[in-house]
Amino acid sequence: MVRRTAHERGYTARVLLDESGDVTGKAYGVFGPPTAYVIDRQGRLLSRMVGSRSWGTPEARKLLLVLLSQRTK
Repeated sequence: MVRRTAHERGYTARVLLDESGDVTGKAYGVFGPPTAYVIDRQGRLLSRMVGSRSWGTPEARKLLLVLLSQRTK
């Protein structure tokens, strides 16, 4: 269902299917769906957003670009 929805909506980013909860639950703490996570290339959590979002807007793109441009320690 998730893979089909991601395909139908044209998502270009990877979609994590964490059936065991090992990543979202244990590593990042889940508040309940829908929850979006922005994770850097080292696997560190940059941001967690609870609630549905409209990711196709210019504002959403700007937010993601700002988060991904931040330097992490």
